[in-house]
Amino acid sequence: MSLNAIMNTATTGLAAAQTQLRVVSDNVSNVNTPGYVRKIADQTTLTGQGMGSGVEVSRIRIATDRFLQAASLNAGAGAAREGVRYELYDRIQSLFGDPGSDKGFFSQVDGLFSAFAANAEDPTSSPRRQDALFKTQALFDEASRIGKQIQAVREDADGRIQSAVEKTNGLLKQIESLNLEIARATAVNGDASGAETAQAALIGQLAELVDIRVSVRAVGGVSIRTGAGTLLAGQGAATLEYNRAGTVTGETAFNEIWITEPGGQKRSLLDTLGSGEIKGLVELRDVDAPEAAERLAELVSHVADELNRAHNANSSVPAPVSLTGRNVGQTFATAIAGFTGRTTVAVTNAAGVIQTRADIVFSGATMTVNGVTTTPANFLTELNTQLGGAATASFTNGRLTIAATAPNGVAIADDAAAPSSKTGRGFSHYFGLNDLISTDRPAFYDNGLTTNSVLGFTPGEQLTFRFTGESGARLRDLDVQIPAGGTVGDLLTQLNDPALGVGRFGSFALASDGTLSFTGYGNPAPSLSVLSDTTTQVPSGVSVSELFGIGGGGRSSRADGFSLRSDIRQTPSRLALAQLNLSAPAGAQALSIGDGRGALLLADAGERSSNFQPAGGSTGGSISVSRYASELSGEIGGRAAAAKNRHETSAALYTEAASRQTAHEGVNLDEELVLMTTYQQAFNASARLIQACKDMYDTLIGMI
Repeated sequence: MSLNAIMNTATTGLAAAQTQLRVVSDNVSNVNTPGYVRKIADQTTLTGQGMGSGVEVSRIRIATDRFLQAASLNAGAGAAREGVRYELYDRIQSLFGDPGSDKGFFSQVDGLFSAFAANAEDPTSSPRRQDALFKTQALFDEASRIGKQIQAVREDADGRIQSAVEKTNGLLKQIESLNLEIARATAVNGDASGAETAQAALIGQLAELVDIRVSVRAVGGVSIRTGAGTLLAGQGAATLEYNRAGTVTGETAFNEIWITEPGGQKRSLLDTLGSGEIKGLVELRDVDAPEAAERLAELVSHVADELNRAHNANSSVPAPVSLTGRNVGQTFATAIAGFTGRTTVAVTNAAGVIQTRADIVFSGATMTVNGVTTTPANFLTELNTQLGGAATASFTNGRLTIAATAPNGVAIADDAAAPSSKTGRGFSHYFGLNDLISTDRPAFYDNGLTTNSVLGFTPGEQLTFRFTGESGARLRDLDVQIPAGGTVGDLLTQLNDPALGVGRFGSFALASDGTLSFTGYGNPAPSLSVLSDTTTQVPSGVSVSELFGIGGGGRSSRADGFSLRSDIRQTPSRLALAQLNLSAPAGAQALSIGDGRGALLLADAGERSSNFQPAGGSTGGSISVSRYASELSGEIGGRAAAAKNRHETSAALYTEAASRQTAHEGVNLDEELVLMTTYQQAFNASARLIQACKDMYDTLIGMI
């Protein structure tokens, strides 16, 4: 070997040792820097003509392990997903208060019925009436507050989705710019470790927003795809688009989250996501929170319905001059058809003595009033005839009104042996003539309609349905028009038509009690919601979706529409606590001021079995209001506990994965000290070799 070859070997060793020491120095100086990944200088042997000719540092890289990195990124996405779901659902649980506290929402339900029980002991006590009415109003005010706050949580989640989308776009642009920097450094064998470390930190932040898969490019840098394979970075940066909805209600239809890949293909982001913060926010906004709102609305609706059932069986003393019902969403002929049993409309004087009465016997399509046979179309005319001017019945804008001639009043009572009934509700209860709780929209959907019932909507009016998949991404928006036929059966046929309706995605079915339900095709089946509804029924003014409760949004919005009847709230003496005695002889008192039997009905309303509809994942069924409230309380708490467990488990998994990654990628001072000593010795050895080569050269020169 020549002296020049020896000198070259020593010089390359000296340079390699210097580079290695610089790398070790960088590692040691960043030992406490968060997110720093230690550098490794890869050293290779140089050869010439089959002989070793020194060493060189071929590249400086960061000490990443793709398997540990993938585990950490996946765990981080899962932790972020469950973290936001728990955070926001915990806010929803806190809205209901402590179930064991007297001030919690579910405790107020029991307290309401207890207050009416106290009225049965002293029906004439004004303070007890006021206490019961105060607790009634407080319960529905609280339900309204909770319902609105649940929507506020959804609005917060929606706003955070937009922020996460904007943050994702920023991260993708930064990652892609670092890709270019790393590729340039790689092309000239430069040190790209600084850019790679910065890029790794950005990738970690991105993984908390969306679940990703990372692969290393041959030219340097990384290629990033979602868990489902959609390209995010590597050939340019993808772009996400989302416009938040603004003020959120139960009926709000949220916009799609779009992603445009670097190649220009635009698709739904949710179809490609399996985890991450955005996924968790969408699940909370579109699944967890709406289910809680639907269950709350179903409970509150039945609390109101059972109180109204009891109140309609009662009367105040003296009886009110006028009884005005709620909007039934039907024509009168349709609404009155289908009743069975007996009821009585009585006109009483101030002393509670019956002046005039109309005994009604229902038998489906026909009925009698004081023994005179009539039909649904002529019922009101015959009722007015039999009342003889002492009272007048009218039907306007979907509401039935029966008004007596002052100073007399109107009281209604069902026959004890064969009470009137349609879908489980008596005549007065069905029309809401003496409701205690009023609402501005249809509150129950078992309305008794049949396929032959008159629909009352104008042909050509339109509903727009949205179908979403399991991921929450939109599948299709479909417009369905009111058909030319005028019956519910015609509407049902139109809805289920594969070409004109939703028949490609599922089918609607009308139950015997008039409830309309949708069953989607496939497993998992698509979800249906109402995007818009421009239909208006004549004469009630309600829409198709309001009448039948189509979609969960309209159903969940019921919770904030209930209130204590204004005239009773202002005048507690109008609270109906007495019952009309239909067997009282002529001239005898049929209503008594001290009668508290009606208060017992109100107190027992919470224990009466009611037909709950499926809502928020619950199958519903026949169950008491108090039992349903208890089960809902347990479910809300159970879901919050489950969300907490998932959050803690995913966070622990992420901590473990991150710890293992850090253990591999982080700086170990003991190891770096060994390396520093090694490369110092290598540097000294190279320096001594140079000195020896110099001495030999000097000796040779001296010999000449």
